[in-house]
Amino acid sequence: MTRHQRNSTAGSVYTYHERKKDAKQSGYGSDNIRFGKDSMKEFDCCCLTLQPCRNPVITPEGFLFDKEALIEYILQQKKDIARKLKEYEKQKKKEQSDEKELFAKERQSKVEKFVEKESSIISRPHDAFKSKDTAGEGTSKQTAAAASVSNMVNGKDKALPSFWIPTLTPQSKPTLVQKPDEKVRCPMSGKVLKMKDLTPIEFTLAKDGDKRSLITKDLRYVCPVTNDALGNSVPCAALKTSGKVVTMECVEKLIKKDMLDPFNSKKMTDKDIIPLQRGATGFAGSGLKLEAKKDRPTLQA
Repeated sequence: MTRHQRNSTAGSVYTYHERKKDAKQSGYGSDNIRFGKDSMKEFDCCCLTLQPCRNPVITPEGFLFDKEALIEYILQQKKDIARKLKEYEKQKKKEQSDEKELFAKERQSKVEKFVEKESSIISRPHDAFKSKDTAGEGTSKQTAAAASVSNMVNGKDKALPSFWIPTLTPQSKPTLVQKPDEKVRCPMSGKVLKMKDLTPIEFTLAKDGDKRSLITKDLRYVCPVTNDALGNSVPCAALKTSGKVVTMECVEKLIKKDMLDPFNSKKMTDKDIIPLQRGATGFAGSGLKLEAKKDRPTLQA
């Protein structure tokens, strides 16, 4: 079979382009997309504001925050925790009062049942000239009427028989408030966040003669030891003893040999080297997840 204009219909292979085109038109099959550079956070940007940090601080897990934004976040979280605790305590008091009221009602019902049984234990007059069938006829009728489930006996014909009337519909109980976590947690790692665990860090500005504002520059910072450019594609680490940010290559080849801070000669340990959590470019497969996947219905043969 020959080619028909621009479309090749003689191919024996279902190509990737044809599969993507059919999936897009039909709406079936999982949809994958790869993030571009504009979708990634820069390594020197705050995890809350997504803007370059003015007073950068780093958590023990390596997440970077602007100190002002982080303090505001902590204060807001504490307010929310206090509000949720207040709601929880209010709900707890209401539950206790409901339990007391229910206990009082049960006790009152037991007393009423006891009084009713005591009052029913009396001697009834017995007529020896009447048969047992005649004597029990009225009682059996009353018992049958009381046991009937019909809505037309014992004056029930005046009641509303429709279960969908708003006054007869069941009521839904309010949603119970769970006891909130009283500790402020990091929005990125989920671990407990404390101000004493934060380490202030310092980036070394690149001296390239560019007078543009910092946010518009592609090259903002460099390693103070090797003078290498810092970016999303360059693994970096913060030194807890001095607060300087250097490349991981500098840490592996220079700093780990003597375990001394090159800026103040302080003795260092492995905990004093905090790798920076960074985003990733559209081509470098490091840092954050680079692909998004949306599951959709799938056609099965």
